[in-house]
Amino acid sequence: TEQPQKKIGTPKFKKKFIEVYSSFFPTGDADQFCTHVFRTFDKDNSGKIDFNEFLLAINITSGGQPKEKLEWAFQMYDIDGNGTIEKKEMTEIIKAIYSMLGANEATVDLTPEARTEEIFDKMDSNHDGVLTRKEFMDGCMADQQLYSMLLADESNANS
Repeated sequence: TEQPQKKIGTPKFKKKFIEVYSSFFPTGDADQFCTHVFRTFDKDNSGKIDFNEFLLAINITSGGQPKEKLEWAFQMYDIDGNGTIEKKEMTEIIKAIYSMLGANEATVDLTPEARTEEIFDKMDSNHDGVLTRKEFMDGCMADQQLYSMLLADESNANS
């Protein structure tokens, strides 16, 4: 008989994930960002993910293919799961990224709200105030700096 998949609950997952992320971002607080990562992989909203999902989360967030990372990122930014990204959702994730990077007013040129406006100006091609999956994917693929910032991917930040 097949063994049921062991589920990883929020505290254990977050602790392990924060350890991993903290090694990439030693000056920041990865807690908020990890909460959003967890939500993205907790497909059934059970508060737990199985070990395979945990490995997938580590793999995608640390070294997945660009399209795979963008697919995942879209789901993370779409907090309410309605298929579009609203400005309030984008702002919430950017705040979490800033926190993880240890960013503050002295180290960033734009507030999370101003950064969100800038992103929507670039990506919201039909100007309806929300980003569709296509607008998000196309916008990120067309702008390497935006891609790196929105995925909190420091390895590509200066390419």
